[in-house]
Amino acid sequence: MTAAAAPRLDEERLAWLALALTPGLGPRRVMEAVQQTGGAARVFELSLTDLEGLRMPPEAAQFLFDGKARKAAEAEWAAIRELGATIVTFGCSAYPERLKEIYDPPPVLWARGDVNLLPRPGIAIVGTRHPSPYGSGVAEMLARDLAARRLLIISGMARGIDSCAHRGALAARMPTLAVWGTGIDVVYPKENRKLAEEILATGGAILSEVPIGTFPAPQNFPRRNRILSGLSIAVLVVEAAEYSGTRVTARCAMEQNREVFAVPGNVTSKGSWTPNTLIKQGAKLTATWEDVWEDLPSQVRLELEAEAGNASNPDPQASLLPDPVLRPEEAIVLEVLRADESLQLDTILESLDTQLTSSEVFTALFELEMTGRVRQLPGKNFVRVL
Repeated sequence: MTAAAAPRLDEERLAWLALALTPGLGPRRVMEAVQQTGGAARVFELSLTDLEGLRMPPEAAQFLFDGKARKAAEAEWAAIRELGATIVTFGCSAYPERLKEIYDPPPVLWARGDVNLLPRPGIAIVGTRHPSPYGSGVAEMLARDLAARRLLIISGMARGIDSCAHRGALAARMPTLAVWGTGIDVVYPKENRKLAEEILATGGAILSEVPIGTFPAPQNFPRRNRILSGLSIAVLVVEAAEYSGTRVTARCAMEQNREVFAVPGNVTSKGSWTPNTLIKQGAKLTATWEDVWEDLPSQVRLELEAEAGNASNPDPQASLLPDPVLRPEEAIVLEVLRADESLQLDTILESLDTQLTSSEVFTALFELEMTGRVRQLPGKNFVRVL
């Protein structure tokens, strides 16, 4: 099911939406109300006394009893349909089981794009909004390598590492999932509008727990982080300073019993504080996609490997087609590589320092590997394929 094919709204989902839009009701109170009544739609039938008996704040109970919540839900649903979006409520079959496991799951998720992605095994890649070239390149490379192996890349589409993670997945021509702290119609930051369009155009999805039209508010982003980790089977931290939202995501992951991975950084860099500290506390040190892959649950690995194998079955006529033309960056990188001796990534970066940025080198290596011109060996070593 995709958001573009939004289904008709039924009474149960309308009630979930009405509860989520009621002032004074957070996720836990919404869940308690539904559990006590035996179904979300039952709240439309209760008296004011019954609603107050659910331990709702008086203003929330009055809002529901007066029918204001229902009117707000109907208006919100009209705006959702106008946008070509949809909602996934806690009672929907499309609601991801992993997210149900967390302490305070969002009762309603607003979504654009393909909501069938939500149950897929995914990894949240998070980090600073002000990454170093090293951090940007590593985040993009790891996201590409993991996405190419069918692991869903999840992030918050913030500046910096988040955006690099999404771009890495897009470079692998795989869908990616962005969880926003704004309404699904409010692109933030504004310069990421093109990235948001690319995410949707390539079969990805945009998700939020706040209504349409919600503008950036500082309190929404730390709360959003519990959804990032809750949707994922693991969280990968690339770069983050001591006091950052990334620490919140890592803490949520630990509380939710998710695996935590971290890319080590230069000890003199403030952006290395969080990943290096997480590694000291037991997070898995991560340098390549293999470091993540070997720690995934066996069943997940088998599922993803089977899917990747089916998708990459060779076309018997493929050899009759001409090789794709190399981009200039790919040609430059390929010229440096040797068929008789592997080169370490740092050596490649150093030799191309005056010609290409680290991000361009990472992108070129990935594309060359995907087209079979380059093979990656353990330890970030690369060899040219004849």
